[in-house]
Amino acid sequence: MAKSKAKKMREKLTREGKRNPELSRSPFAALDMSTRKTKTKQDQLNQNKHKHKNLISFYGDDGSFFLVAVG
Repeated sequence: MAKSKAKKMREKLTREGKRNPELSRSPFAALDMSTRKTKTKQDQLNQNKHKHKNLISFYGDDGSFFLVAVG
């Protein structure tokens, strides 16, 4: 495989006795900090429940009623 231009420059700096920029990198640069987890079937069902849980019906048929007592 061919070397990248940046790698060639780093090697040239170390040959000349200068500091290698790789040493200045953060220790977290090589780590993959993201963890991915696919949702289970139950997670998807729960998400769908929460999505439609608090919707107010446009037509007023949400189960509530108004009672007027005349007396």
